[in-house]
Amino acid sequence: MNFETLPFWVYIVGFLLMLGPLVVLHELGHYLVGRWFGVGAEAFSVGFGKEIAGYTDKRGTRWKLSALPIGGYVQFQGDMNPASQPDPDHPASEGDFQNAPLWQRALIVAAGPVANVIVAVGIFSAFFMIFGQPVASDPVQENVIVEFADDSPAREAGIQVGDRIIAVEGEEMDSFREVQQAIWLYPNEELDVTVEREGSRITIPVTTRSEEITDQFGNASVIGLIGVQGPAIERVFEPVGPFAALGLAWQQCVETVDMMLVGIKQIIVGDRSVEELGGPITIAKVSGEQLSLGWLEFTSFAALISLNLAFINLLPIPALDGGHLAFYAVEAIRRKPASPRSQELAFRTGMALVLALMLFVTVIDIAKLPIFGS
Repeated sequence: MNFETLPFWVYIVGFLLMLGPLVVLHELGHYLVGRWFGVGAEAFSVGFGKEIAGYTDKRGTRWKLSALPIGGYVQFQGDMNPASQPDPDHPASEGDFQNAPLWQRALIVAAGPVANVIVAVGIFSAFFMIFGQPVASDPVQENVIVEFADDSPAREAGIQVGDRIIAVEGEEMDSFREVQQAIWLYPNEELDVTVEREGSRITIPVTTRSEEITDQFGNASVIGLIGVQGPAIERVFEPVGPFAALGLAWQQCVETVDMMLVGIKQIIVGDRSVEELGGPITIAKVSGEQLSLGWLEFTSFAALISLNLAFINLLPIPALDGGHLAFYAVEAIRRKPASPRSQELAFRTGMALVLALMLFVTVIDIAKLPIFGS
């Protein structure tokens, strides 16, 4: 099978258009909340490493573009480095990050991931307001099984044509799309499928089968199937207002994060291959592919990456935002900060862990390149 290939420059443009704005918005969250509380900022960098270009504003903040475009940082006044470790050689002064009250420091740190969540909610809300909410034209026939696939675990388990799927693993299903999403995540796993048959609810355990699907660019993923097909129901898009759109967008974000957590758990326990992890090269590849499909697909992918950035940064790993928040929680409980020695050791360990993870996923990315075959 021949897969679609793109010019190399499309991947570069897609990567920069994807990660650049999301990193800027993340760091702007930190910066703006810091300014709100009167904390000075010495540097605002998109990327790490050597400065390529930049300027200093009237507040003394150095805005710069750095050589390694895989992240960014705000270095607040009084910080020794971008990890916000206090500079022992810096005389304490008004506007230092370390002198801000604990609750203000926590809000400044949390503002970055929150900004990424706001971006995702904003994108999904805009989609719902522009296109509306899809609903079935005939809700009575929704989730009714009309036929089985040749290889159907559902039929083998005792589900029948005419049954209506109303829940999977105890969670109510309002549409066939929800049924698909609930099952796709669990290849080769037993799921309790609840159907309505002649007015009665029956729960039947069904072991999904695993199938690998490949998109037009050759990206493969493994999904779970039970081999059922619903009726061809026309879907209409009902207009929604701003507040309803926000609610639907938040629900979409929660469902997306839930799928991320399920996927990570499956990789940890060995139910999925680590090859499904992706680093900067995978992000660049998929960003270019989504850009080639159009701005709608590209923007949808941006919402997904924005949620991923928020999730990763909230992990309780020193050197990440979640690590700072964990230290602040300890400080709130102990009524005093952890010792400088313990903080330095934790941040060094956290940085080593982050670099090791980045190296690991980059090696996986490289191994998946076409030049290495399958």
